[in-house]
Amino acid sequence: MADTKPPAVVNLTWDGGLKFVARERGHQWVLDGRSIAGPSPVIALAGSLAGCMSIDVVHILTKGRFKVNALTADLTALRAPDDPRRIVRVDLHLTLDTAAPADQIQRALDLSHAKYCSVWHSMRQDIEFHATFDTKRVE
Repeated sequence: MADTKPPAVVNLTWDGGLKFVARERGHQWVLDGRSIAGPSPVIALAGSLAGCMSIDVVHILTKGRFKVNALTADLTALRAPDDPRRIVRVDLHLTLDTAAPADQIQRALDLSHAKYCSVWHSMRQDIEFHATFDTKRVE
């Protein structure tokens, strides 16, 4: 049986205006509906999706014995024009410094998207999703 993850428990404290201080197990960050003092909740969600998939890709590649020296992720989340202005399309582009072959990177991306990324699987599945990558080959 797979390890069970503990529940996500986040405490929010209103800090005036549209700002909230979020706390979880010793970590603290600001959510700001105006994206001034910190990211808005939707921007934080987009960052969480990019982080989740990037973590998966690094984990899958290193588990496959491919060294990853660096990875950057650029995510664009397009939003609906009307309320609730939900995310309707995600474009994720990864740039990796690795000797892993392209088919293994694509496999890692596909596995993250289809099976492992809990952030993606917590979102609506009718969101259009596109992922691409570039590599900087390491010998």
